[in-house]
Amino acid sequence: MYSPFLFASSVIIFLCTLITTFPVSHIVGLESPFAERCGSFRVPFPFSSSTGPLSRIFNVSCLNSSTPFLQIGPRSYRILDFFPDGVLVTFPGPATNACRQYNDLNSFGFAGNEYFGISQDNIIGLYDCEDSSLCKASCETVDLPSCSNATAPPACCYPLSDHSMWHTGDGFSAFSKYGCRGFSSWVVQRGSTTGTQGVKLEWAIPRNSSNSTCAGNADTVNATSIREGLRCSCKDGFIGDGFASGAGCLKSCVRDGQAASGKVCYTKARVERKFRVIAGIVAPAVVVISMLALFCLLRKPGKSGSQFCRVVSFQKGSRTRMFTYQELQEATGGGFQYGQELAQCRRGTIYHGILGDGSQVLVHKIQCQTNEELVPVLDRIKALSAIVHMHMARIVGCYIEPDHPPLIVYEYPTNGLLNEYLRRGDPDRIRLDWCTRMSIAAETVKTLAFLQCEISPPIFHRELRSSYILLDEDFTVKIFGFELLTSGLPETDQRSDVYNLGLLLLEIISGSTEQGPPNLSIALQKIRNGMLEEIVDPILEYHEQPPSCREQIETVADIATRCLLFGGEGRLSMADVTKELVQVAKDNHRRGPALEETFSNSSLLQMISMSPDSVYAPRPESHY
Repeated sequence: MYSPFLFASSVIIFLCTLITTFPVSHIVGLESPFAERCGSFRVPFPFSSSTGPLSRIFNVSCLNSSTPFLQIGPRSYRILDFFPDGVLVTFPGPATNACRQYNDLNSFGFAGNEYFGISQDNIIGLYDCEDSSLCKASCETVDLPSCSNATAPPACCYPLSDHSMWHTGDGFSAFSKYGCRGFSSWVVQRGSTTGTQGVKLEWAIPRNSSNSTCAGNADTVNATSIREGLRCSCKDGFIGDGFASGAGCLKSCVRDGQAASGKVCYTKARVERKFRVIAGIVAPAVVVISMLALFCLLRKPGKSGSQFCRVVSFQKGSRTRMFTYQELQEATGGGFQYGQELAQCRRGTIYHGILGDGSQVLVHKIQCQTNEELVPVLDRIKALSAIVHMHMARIVGCYIEPDHPPLIVYEYPTNGLLNEYLRRGDPDRIRLDWCTRMSIAAETVKTLAFLQCEISPPIFHRELRSSYILLDEDFTVKIFGFELLTSGLPETDQRSDVYNLGLLLLEIISGSTEQGPPNLSIALQKIRNGMLEEIVDPILEYHEQPPSCREQIETVADIATRCLLFGGEGRLSMADVTKELVQVAKDNHRRGPALEETFSNSSLLQMISMSPDSVYAPRPESHY
């Protein structure tokens, strides 16, 4: 027997189809940019084999009407795939079928220009490197399905999203300074561990170009590897290339129970014809169902047709796996029961789960009070899913339905949550030495700085704590649990992240109890009185550490103190903290000069020497 909500949903889908009718003149010329093909490839704007505003730059030649080639300067690159933000190409020269073949570091011969840049999505396999410090074990298990299972992974691999060794704008020859003799390249499909061999080039239009104007219903997106470059991206509910000189943005809708886009969402005649049939045959049924739908909407004030359409659009355009509620209910051992949660935040709960294939995941259940709150959640899930970073936990998928709490599913690395290793009094906990803790702190702050300074618009965590940091088999950081509902000012969000980083650094130094991180007032009082050793985690054996490690612990305590005292006031940015903390991680002997200079300031010494009752760190407004 059908529920009232199912009847209401049917009406809402019908209305979503009808209310998006526009004049036919609005879509003239929208089909032609999608029609150009080369063999099995659809050649998207701005790439073209014909004349056009950008055809000289994005010229694609179609060899034998089946194989596309991209001409950049004097070199021609065979195209393997098109992406919304880039194009996957092979190395110039004769084609080869060898898997992970190592090429000379100078063989690609292109680093970037104002239209193309080497994408940060590439993973590099390096051959015979003298310096193994750039090797990252986390990318060795990428599967290349076209290769034999007997093919061994590279001895050393490095994701370009990790900017510790390779920086935006560098060519592949940059790895020669590490003594590497060759390399291969591949791209991992987002949301999986499957890779495709080749080099992904990001493309963009110069910001001052007359061809860069975005169409209506499109947003401007900054390029990550091309300075002053941008692209256009259609808003939710629309599809297309987003450019005014390209295909623009086509309305997306539901027709006859199927996802559709383009003319069928706009053509008046077809809508009117269907409307006449419905009005003449089933008008009474429509009236009854409409009244029932209105009754349901009045009983559930948070629900609206626009939110339902938004969810349908998200489900259709999502690159991540869409789980059913039953799948995640079974994965969490019977359905999100009290006592099964791993962590609790202000607007959500984290659960551990095991999927049907045996893989372990974390399920973040977000408490939306109304369907209106679902809109920013969808936007942030979309933004986070688009970022591939070695220190961010991969989003495996999600569950999104109207009138249900959104569920985000993250990967669950081998070594679990950081807070489990920092908890004092646990005899079974694995020892985290100071070197590992320092690495965790540096990787965390670098990731936060990347999200704030290199992503536009910036992404803030807002809930940073040790229970939102995962550790893989090498104790490499994987951050998750981003606050998805807060919509505060960027300045407030940045202060919140800096303040929370200070709390995390203190917990890394001192460990935590069953009640959580160390008492903030007592910790600052001990630091002020020169008794840091009294709050250091006993497992670190502070007095047994070499002098260089003790100096590092003291320096990190100083940085944590300044994050707590000044971060909430906006007087200390994440970029400043990153610069100092990374310097500490690299320097095992001396404290950075910037830190010593800051701590010689009399006003800071005065704040540190306040009475115990007044020593407290002002929380940012977003924490209340």
